[in-house]
Order: sequence, then structure tokens, then C-alpha cells
Amino acid sequence: MTLRESENVELKEIIAFANCEGGKLYIGVADDGQIVGVDNTDKTIQQISNMVRDNIKPDVTMFLHYEILEENHKNIVIVNVQRGTNRPYYLAKKGLRPEGVYVRQGTSSVPATDTAIRMMIKETDGDSFEEMRSLNQELTFNVANNEFITRNLLFEQPQKQTLNILSGDGVYTNLGLLLSEQCMHTIKVACFQGTDQSVFKDRREFSGSLLQQMNEVYDYVDYHNKTQATFDRLRRIETRDYPEIAVREALLNLLVHRDYSFRASGLVSIYEDRIEFISVGGLLPGVGLNDVLMGVSVCRNPNLANVFYRLELIEAYGTGLQKIMSAYKGKKYTPKIETSENAFKIILPNINYEEADDKAAAYKAGDEPYTMVREEAIQDFLDTGVQVIFDYLRENRVITRSDVERLMGVSTATAYRYLKRLVENGYLIQRGRGKNVVYMLA
Repeated sequence: MTLRESENVELKEIIAFANCEGGKLYIGVADDGQIVGVDNTDKTIQQISNMVRDNIKPDVTMFLHYEILEENHKNIVIVNVQRGTNRPYYLAKKGLRPEGVYVRQGTSSVPATDTAIRMMIKETDGDSFEEMRSLNQELTFNVANNEFITRNLLFEQPQKQTLNILSGDGVYTNLGLLLSEQCMHTIKVACFQGTDQSVFKDRREFSGSLLQQMNEVYDYVDYHNKTQATFDRLRRIETRDYPEIAVREALLNLLVHRDYSFRASGLVSIYEDRIEFISVGGLLPGVGLNDVLMGVSVCRNPNLANVFYRLELIEAYGTGLQKIMSAYKGKKYTPKIETSENAFKIILPNINYEEADDKAAAYKAGDEPYTMVREEAIQDFLDTGVQVIFDYLRENRVITRSDVERLMGVSTATAYRYLKRLVENGYLIQRGRGKNVVYMLA
């Protein structure tokens, strides 16, 4: 008998037995029960051992035991397969997918369902999502590799195993999945007009490696983080709507402490008066909100936190929320934190929005409508910051972003924010595209 003819069948049977309650595989017996025997039992056993070692992952050879039985002057090899301890076992070339994982169903070996595969992984690896084996083993790490290179850190197989991205037997964990381009978790960001969700201004969904999402979401929020200018005599004072460190720490909190066993997206909502960061997964059992605010650090994803620590994105201790609170020290309004059983929300107030409202309220002398109050606040903004733009336009009819940079002594990003706000509020109109954009009085 040549073993090669039934190689795929034998592998599937061995995998199914190891994934379930074990069983026996008879080599040298035809499907109809006829004993055909094997010519060389030692060679056959060696073939089976090599075949299993090369084609089944994780290593299941320790759960295989061989017997030789003589029937009708013919030798039969019996492969005793025990239930394995590192389930699910799978065909290496197929991976942790139904076409690679087999289980017993009656007297047959059939592909396992996705649910059955996840249950076996959970039973073997425990409840920690980031330490479980990833169902997708075809992962790429271009963004992660660039992040490590930027910081002069190695990101080869030994480092991946040390960081628990790879298991000891070379299998990618869910932590690896989160850091790969194949990560299926996303962050949804929405920008609203006003202070509620009645009118969308823009919405985006960011995908890919968590490190890519981190950079792209921060850039998006930073773009909407406008700068207001005031003057103390001749000194110009610029204040952004949200302290950069508060935005940074809130975003990192969303990424590091999120419960990735849920498929719901992380949410960032930008309103005129606040930004809300909502992550799936409430506080861990035994930890209260006051504990967290005091600096108690109990991390849901310690391996992910360790990667971010190595990349110098977070500190080893739970200082993120304290940094957020410190960034608002001395301000009238401070950040709020809300928790539920399955969610964690950080609310950052818009510093400039609140200040504008206070100035408008002080100016208000009667019961004028709210729109009048806001209009006065906008006029205050115009009087204190960008009157030079209007003076220039009265003489030159059109103005460019570079003109604003020169006139006001601000950066490119700040000049663009001023012009964008003036357009949004109906004071200017934009003409042209790309490098040819100019602005005119509305």
C-alpha cells in the first residue's frame, strides 16, 4: 500500500480526532473493510510522523501513538490519536479556517464552523482576546514595521515573539491581528454641525493597523482642532479648541483599553462645543472610576499596552487621564468621564467655544435669541483676530493662504483654519482649486 494515495484523508482524520475525543486510524485497511496490509511498517510509521509534523499545526505528534497488528498474515498500522491540548489543530496550508480545521461528526470528519473554531481557541488560550490565536494567519505589518524602524527598534520574529505577537510555535495571536493591515476593527469619526447629531458635516471610518488608525484619526481630529487668537496689548496669544495632549491621551485610551472581543467600532464625535471618545468595554471588575482618576492602572490589553509603551506612545503607569485633567487646569470647564457596563466615554470641552459664549453672554443686555448671542461671539472673534484679512481684501479684492500667513505671522495650518472658518460663516467665498485657490469677500 502506498500512503501517498490517501494522505489528505489521513491528515483530516488525525486533525478531527485531535480536535474532538480522539480515535484510531487504521493504515492498511481499505474503505470497504478489506485488509490490504502495508509492506514496511517502520517506513509507514515514519511517513505518517513526517507527514503530520510537516502539515498539521500546532504540533500534534506527541498525541499520536502507533501499534502494529497482524491480520491474515498482513500487517496493519494503527494510529492512536488522543484529544490534543492545543486545539484547534489545522492543516498548515489552509490555516485556522473551516477548510483547514476538521472535527468528528458521527463517523465522518467534516470542516469545523467558525463558531466551533472560536470556541476551541477560547478553551485553549483562555478569555484574553489579545493572547488568543488569530483566525487569520496571513498577516502583514508594513505600518507597524515602519513605526518600529522610526524609533530604531527591531521588529523581526524574535521581537514579535517577545511582544506576544507570535506564539511560541510561530502562530500569530490576536495582538498580531490588531497591529496588522488585516485588523477588522475600525474607528468611526463624525463631525456635526452644532451641539447635537441633527446635521452631519462629515463622517469617516478608519481601518487597517491600529497604529495606522491612531495616526489617521489624530490627524483628522487635529485638522478640526481650530486655533483662536487674542491679543494682550501687542502680544498675540493663540489657543486651540482642545489641548493637543488631551486629544492624544483620549485617543490612546480608546485604542489601548478597548474590548476587542466585541466587533463594534470605536467612536469619535466632534461637536462645536466638545469632542467625545467612546470605546467599547467598561471598567474592569473591581475597578471604579475614582480608582482610575487616582491613577490606578488595570489594563484590559497588557500586551497591546506594552507595544505602545515600547513605541514611546504611552507611559508604563496609568497617567493618561491625569494628563487630560491637567491640560484643562484653570479652565472654566473640565473633561467628563462616563462609564457603563460595556462602554467608556471621555468628553473634552471646547475651550474657545465656552469662552466665546461667556463673552457673548456678558455683552447680551436683554433676551435676544441665542443666534444673536452666537453672532456677537463670532464678531468678537473677528475683531480680535482676523480684521487684517478684511482690510487687505478691501484694497486687493482677493487674498491667498500665503498672504494670510505673512500678514498674521501664523503657520500654514493656522492660516487655513482662519480662512475655512470665515468661509463657513459666510464672510468669504472660495474660488479655484489646489494651488490656485483664492478668497474674496462674500
